[in-house]
Parts: sequence; structure tokens; C-alpha cells
Amino acid sequence: MSFDVILESLLQPLRYDFMLRAMATGVFVCSVCAVLSCFIVLKGWALIGDAMSHAILPGVIFAYIIGVPMALGAIVSGVACVMIAGAARNQTTVKPDALLGISFTGFLGVGMILLVATPDNVHFMHILFGNLLGIETNVLIQTVVIGTLTLLAVLIMRKDLILFCFDPCQASVIGLLPARLELILLVLVAATAVTALQVTGIVLVVAMLIAPGCIGFLLTRRFYPMLLVSVLSAVTATVVGTFASFWLNGETGATIVLVQAVLFLLAFLFAPRNGLLQRNRPRTRGGDRMSRKPV
Repeated sequence: MSFDVILESLLQPLRYDFMLRAMATGVFVCSVCAVLSCFIVLKGWALIGDAMSHAILPGVIFAYIIGVPMALGAIVSGVACVMIAGAARNQTTVKPDALLGISFTGFLGVGMILLVATPDNVHFMHILFGNLLGIETNVLIQTVVIGTLTLLAVLIMRKDLILFCFDPCQASVIGLLPARLELILLVLVAATAVTALQVTGIVLVVAMLIAPGCIGFLLTRRFYPMLLVSVLSAVTATVVGTFASFWLNGETGATIVLVQAVLFLLAFLFAPRNGLLQRNRPRTRGGDRMSRKPV
């Protein structure tokens, strides 16, 4: 079999408009997730990202029931879940992560009840598992608008948000309000989770909110290179995952997340400074690697 035939077979998915549309949408959405992922990882908000992804389900369904935009209901529901856990933190000795776990599982339970109670002709399964290949035009427009506004907000407030993530005390000293920045970041994370619904669904959106930032954190030591690496890993996972799902006839969102997990594993093993293999290599007393010759 010639190289041209192999190349033509590999590029076959690009012949279909729905694959090109899915790939472009996935690249955009996963890039937005990657940007917010850096802030989530630096702030240590992995559990909050998980809570957001699960807590938006009741907001989506309730918004549909009362006839308001589902994206609005999702953002309000996600932020409310985290705020309730935060308010209870000062009133009990229970650990904050336990409170957050109880809060988002409670919201998820409400969402599942509402899911069963809605009419049979309304299907919300795409919210749970994503529907990248069949995304509708109106949903695509909504996703692009929310994602673009989220990126613009991060761009405008990037310096304040970076300082808040690295040193909230210093942010307070120079006149910033950490509580306000925390609320803004929570809203941005919730909005990002909403944009990712159509790609990976609620079940897997937490992976796209955490894995890219972790990869960037392993491979770089400064924020902006970390941001670049995170976005590149998300784009790579989207392109490779979309192609792989076509050939494997698998779920696109799940395949993208699986590729992202493989990329994280590679970074965990082979990162030049923080990789597992690099840390286990023998070093001399002065810090240089041992280069003794056999006697």
C-alpha cells in the first residue's frame, strides 16, 4: 500500500462537514477549558471544578422548565453550589472538601430527580455525555458567545487573577478584594463548564478543566508558558481524539478525554524537571547527574 493511499485513508474524516465542524468546535471549547484550567490548578480548586461540572445539571433542567436560557441556569446553579459550601464552612468544623462534596452531590441528586421528572419527549442525555458530532447551530452560537466572553474576561483581569491565585494576601495589600476575585473566578469556571457541556458532557467535563493545567504545570515553571502548553495539549487531544473516535466508532468526548489523560501520563513520566523518571535518576552531591565511568 502506497503512502498516498495511507494518507488519504487517514484524512478521510476531513471529507465530512460534520467532522470539520466538530473538530473546530472542540478545539475552541477545549482551549477555553485549558485557559481556566491553569487558574484552577494554581489555586488548588480541582474539587471545585468537579463540583461545578456536576452542580450545573439541576440549573440546566430547571431553566428549561421555567423557560429561561439553560446556560444562565447552569452558571447560577454551579456558583450557588460552591457558595453554599463556602457559607457552611464558617459554621462547622467539617473539612471544606467534605462540605463541597456533600453540596455538589446534593445538587447532582436534585438534577437527576428533575431529569426523570421532565417530559419523555425532552432528552438531556447530551448534557451528561456530550454531543459534539451532532451539535445544533443555536447551541454552537451560544457556546461560542459564552466562551469568547469568558476569554475576554480572563484577558482583561489576567493580572489580578494571577496575583489572586499566587498570593491572595498580597492582592489584598495592594487594594484588591480577594472575595470579589474569588467570585469572579467561580463565575468564569462555571461559564467554562457550560461551554464544555456539548463536547464532553457533565460526566467528563472535569477532566478538561483539570488535565491541561496539570500538564502545563509539570512541563513549565512560569505562568504564560504554562498557559501555552495547556492550550496546545487541549488542542492536540481534541484533534487526535476526534480522529480516533471516527476510526474506532467511539464516543467523541470520551475519546478526547482519554487522549488528554495519555498526554498527562507522558508529562508525568517524562517532564524535564518534574517528571517521575527525571526525579528518580541518580544525582551527585552537588546536584549534577552522576557520570562516573566504570572502573
